[in-house]
Amino acid sequence: MTSSLRSRMRGMSLLELLVAFSILSLSLGVLYKAIGGSARNVADAERYQRAVLLGESLLAVRDAVTAEGWSEEGQSAGYAWSVRSAPLETEAGRRNPGAPVLHQVDIRIDWIGERDAIRSLHLSTLRPQRKPLVAGGAR
Repeated sequence: MTSSLRSRMRGMSLLELLVAFSILSLSLGVLYKAIGGSARNVADAERYQRAVLLGESLLAVRDAVTAEGWSEEGQSAGYAWSVRSAPLETEAGRRNPGAPVLHQVDIRIDWIGERDAIRSLHLSTLRPQRKPLVAGGAR
């Protein structure tokens, strides 16, 4: 009876221990990659959100565009940006010459993303053309 009891109380073999450690290391590797990918996604989302805020700030600078249009570029906090506008032909403008002229404003923002990849954001909106000041008008 002592031999059957001794065979049941026997510990893990070296092979079983190696297999257990292999499974543990593979599991930890997968978990590490998942956590690292999540951290990268959070950083990318933060950079994208900052680019959107920069674009909205650029648009908030002007509520109207001059007849010459809007062409500007610059850099801010690691983001390179450019603003371009062009008059937009509309059906209402063709039918009614007194209708306000609209300009299509395009904003492009570039930044360096994960693994030195260049990321871009394009925003587009319409702005009215500023009416010229009339000489002798109200001050």
